[in-house]
Amino acid sequence: MNNQIRVMIIDDHQIVRTGLAAVINMESDLTVVAEASTGREAIELFPRHLPDVTLIDLRLPGMDSSETIASIKRQYPSSKFIVLATYDHDNDVHRAFEAGAVGYLFKGMFNAEFIRAIRMVSAGSRYFPPKIAERLNARRLPSELTNREREVLILLAQGKSNKEIAEALTIAESTVKWFLTIIYSKLEVRGRIQAVTTALQRRLVNLEK
Repeated sequence: MNNQIRVMIIDDHQIVRTGLAAVINMESDLTVVAEASTGREAIELFPRHLPDVTLIDLRLPGMDSSETIASIKRQYPSSKFIVLATYDHDNDVHRAFEAGAVGYLFKGMFNAEFIRAIRMVSAGSRYFPPKIAERLNARRLPSELTNREREVLILLAQGKSNKEIAEALTIAESTVKWFLTIIYSKLEVRGRIQAVTTALQRRLVNLEK
C-alpha cells in the first residue's frame, strides 16, 4: 500500500525489535521497513529506507539515542522520532526532546498505545504520556502549533465540524479529536469557541482571504 506509514525500529535487543515489528505489521496502514541495533547502524540505514516514523530505544550501546536523533535530523530535518524507555528519568527525557524527539513511550505500554502514537506522530503531532508532558511543560516545552495542528485550527475557525475537518485533511475523525485535544492543551482553553477566539486574538489563524 502506497499510503502506509513506514516505520524504523532501533533497539539493541532482538526480541524487542521482533515483538514491536510483529505488532506494527499487524496494522494495515503501518509497515516496518528497517531495524537497527545501534545508533551508527541506524544512521547508515536511514537514507536507504527513509521511514516516516522511527522508534528508538533511549539507551543504546555506543552512540546514545540523543546523539543518533541529532545526527539524523541534521541531514533529514523532517524525520520523526519516538523514544522508547523503561523508566522516566527527567534528564533523559529532556535530552531526547532537545535532540528532536516528538514522542515518548514506555515499553510496558499496551500495543494500542504504540500504534496510536505512531499514527499521531506521522500525522504531524507530538505524543507524550501525561506524566511526561507535565515534566516537559515544567521545563518550558515549546507550545507552538505544528503545521497540521494549525491546519485543523484554521478549519475549526471556519466553522467546520470534526467530520468536515477529517474529510478536508484526509484523516480519521478520531485523529481530528486527538488534534483538538492537543490544540486545546497548547492554547490552554476548554473548547472549540475558546480555541477559535484565542487563535484569532493571538493571530494564529487569519480568516481573511
